[in-house]
Amino acid sequence: AAITQVLESPEGQALEDTVLESLSNAVRYDQKYFDKIVASLLPLLEKLTSGKMASLLSPDYRDISDRRPLLDWQQVIRNKGIVYIGLDAMSDADVASAVGNSMFADLVSVAGHIYKFGHEGDLPAPAGKAKKPSISLHCDEFNELMGPEFIPMVNKGGGAGIEVTAYTQTWSDIEARIGNAAKAAQVTGNFNTLIMLRVREKMTAELLTSQLPEVDVYTKTLVSGFTDISNPEQGAHFTSNTQDRVSSVRMPLISTAELISLPKGQAFALLEGGKLWKIRMP
Repeated sequence: AAITQVLESPEGQALEDTVLESLSNAVRYDQKYFDKIVASLLPLLEKLTSGKMASLLSPDYRDISDRRPLLDWQQVIRNKGIVYIGLDAMSDADVASAVGNSMFADLVSVAGHIYKFGHEGDLPAPAGKAKKPSISLHCDEFNELMGPEFIPMVNKGGGAGIEVTAYTQTWSDIEARIGNAAKAAQVTGNFNTLIMLRVREKMTAELLTSQLPEVDVYTKTLVSGFTDISNPEQGAHFTSNTQDRVSSVRMPLISTAELISLPKGQAFALLEGGKLWKIRMP
């Protein structure tokens, strides 16, 4: 009660500490209700705060004997470093998703800072005009990492120099992960380049075919025939004729069946503003 009075006082409201405010709201919950809403969260928190995972995600900053370097996105970007993160989603999908989403959220925050203040931040400005950094983010099996944090990454991250390359198997993986077809379309709609190898799902193939125009395909038909002559005085028993008829048919430039039957190592790609390319990789 005393803590609540302090937080509700003018001095307490002036603190504007969102973490403290969230903790105070959690304390006000009824104990049974609080246990219900966190029951599914506790096993995941236990995984993230115990064993080697705890020392990796929440190291003791006061331990001078721990010589492991600290990962800081700003420092990595300034030094033009390369970071590989193996989340091992096959072993524990929940932990992989939680860690991946938290790292995405942190990177989104850094992208917002870069967009407003540049990647040098408060450091002295270099000579000449500062260039926007190029941050290449490659996400394999990114449907395992999908979450609310990823949407602003692909939607607005380009303003901070972030280039996202995502790899996945099917469109259904993305939609099932997000649980909302509109949000899934929002994610895929922000990618400017699409490279599609052989797929097994028609809906996935339609991601590419639906963006292509219909074309006129000309067909030539050979028509031949003959007609009997009933008057023998004409000196012939029949007349014959042969014709080539040319007609046009409106059809898609590429069908879904062609994507489903692509040979291994071949792909179709939409590059350079939607230009269609056929790719063959050795």
